[in-house]
Amino acid sequence: MTEDEVSLRKQLVEHYQKVDALGLNEMSSGNLSVRFRDEMLISPNGATGDSISLENIVRCSLNGEYQGKRLPSSEWRMHASIYLKYADAGAVVHTHSDYCVAVASHEISLPGFHYLVGVFGGGDVPCVPYSTFGREKLAKDASDALAERTACLLGNHGMIAKAPNLKRAVNQAQRLEIMCRQYVLAKQIGEPKKLTKTDWEDFFKKADEMAYARNG
Repeated sequence: MTEDEVSLRKQLVEHYQKVDALGLNEMSSGNLSVRFRDEMLISPNGATGDSISLENIVRCSLNGEYQGKRLPSSEWRMHASIYLKYADAGAVVHTHSDYCVAVASHEISLPGFHYLVGVFGGGDVPCVPYSTFGREKLAKDASDALAERTACLLGNHGMIAKAPNLKRAVNQAQRLEIMCRQYVLAKQIGEPKKLTKTDWEDFFKKADEMAYARNG
């Protein structure tokens, strides 16, 4: 392995364990990857926070060809589809975090009830329809939904986020879980007020001034 590959593997292990410690994934649910040249490094199928290691991370082509004894995550197609579609995607994080699953189980978009919904790129976070895990349809739907967003919900499944690097992708996954939790809490006393078109225009103007969304 080159020094670059070893460095990326270390980052992947570190961030996989962080996602586990944050409670965004439990047992072997969810997966992380990072772009490596014209391929990707991805967590192996069945990985947990305790079992992930530099050695069992899988080097995988964007066509699914892999090296080593471990299979890549069953969701490798979803990761690969995002890398193929978005040149600026350097890392992908997929979680089954509690509140993202709660909202996604209704197959509804997370609405613009709070200005921080805007850090994902628009006035809502879309939810794609349910598809069986690991299937090409799920990969296509998820990658299409990220055309103007950095994250989306996956119907009856969870969420996925893309970013230039692992740190920002994990931050996006954590932020979306927070926003879904707050939306679920707000719904307990009725449907929350949504920000208006004018509100969003002013938010994105201010966000551009402060580079807010880019740092989210």
